[in-house]
Amino acid sequence: MIDFTEEQIERYSRHILLQDVGVEGQEKILNAKVLIIGAGGLGAPIALYLAAAGVGTLGIVDGDVVDLSNLQRQVIHFTPDVGRPKVESAKEKINRINPDVKVITYPEFFTAANAAEIIKDYDFVIDGTDNFPVKFLINDACVIAGKPFSHGGILRFEGQTLTYVPGSACYRCLFNAPPPPNAVPTCSQAGVLGAIAGMLGTIQAAEALKYITGVGDLLTNRLLTFNAKAMRFREVRTPHNENCPVCGKQPTVTELVDYEQATCDLASRKGN
Repeated sequence: MIDFTEEQIERYSRHILLQDVGVEGQEKILNAKVLIIGAGGLGAPIALYLAAAGVGTLGIVDGDVVDLSNLQRQVIHFTPDVGRPKVESAKEKINRINPDVKVITYPEFFTAANAAEIIKDYDFVIDGTDNFPVKFLINDACVIAGKPFSHGGILRFEGQTLTYVPGSACYRCLFNAPPPPNAVPTCSQAGVLGAIAGMLGTIQAAEALKYITGVGDLLTNRLLTFNAKAMRFREVRTPHNENCPVCGKQPTVTELVDYEQATCDLASRKGN
């Protein structure tokens, strides 16, 4: 049981006032460990909102440095941060927002070699990347380890997200394998409306907080998509696929693999 300080009671008062959250829910948030893979367009709002909420430990994985072109949507990074490692820039802002939060940085790319070790101590994992090979790697690593996670992806004016918990449909239940090289562009090839990252990232942050507190219905077995041009949201039912290669009855994906990069984009490992 956490003995809340007067400052914490005031800081988290709007959560504590919520009947579905209260003191017990806020205590769960303060004790939670969430891993964010990618400190880019999606990872930025996710980190800011989870830090503000008081998530006790935030892990940030990103091997990239801040580029000027990132600032149009990666709101955790500021102009003076250009050239700095993204994990350092993100940690600095998180610490300024909320000193309660412990930040663990991983200044490296998420790969088959380090995935299992990185995710093992976290309660919830969030995919904030923008390339298919890493998205499939995150999915496989979390499914094999029994870790819940939030998938998210954005491009141009569109976004999509789903939440996985053991037993529900995973990313591979919908998309069996990564697309072939050069089949799908990334944000840096096709562009993305900056605010789209904020729209989707905040949804992913909300899913993490819902999972931690046990409040509401998660986006399990359903894919939420939206088109901001028309401002239309759509929900697609996604039942668990018994023939899924990683979470089905007879899985064929039992080890983690680094897949070939799906695009020719030189900056393809940067967060959305």
